[in-house]
Amino acid sequence: MAQKARISLSGTDPKKVDNVCQQIKAISKRTGVAMSGPIPLPTKKLVVPCRKSPDGEGTETWERWEMRIHKRLIDLDADERALRQLMRIQVPDGVNIEIVLRS
Repeated sequence: MAQKARISLSGTDPKKVDNVCQQIKAISKRTGVAMSGPIPLPTKKLVVPCRKSPDGEGTETWERWEMRIHKRLIDLDADERALRQLMRIQVPDGVNIEIVLRS
């Protein structure tokens, strides 16, 4: 049974995450390796409410700061040539990539 590589991508900018997904898709097409994905996972919203007025006087008005984290999953057959090319991908700032080998 061949090994598979599970690649999980996460980042705050969905365009950068999708750009890395397109690069991985091009590598799998070039090397002829079977690929499934990218599977979009639910977007995690981190919300921080804080008071607008620093001294506590006046009306209670709140600002709600929000950061969204977008995630994608890709399963790729663990071919040595494909994994070497995968390691050479230019990953932009703000995008985290994690590769796990599975059997």
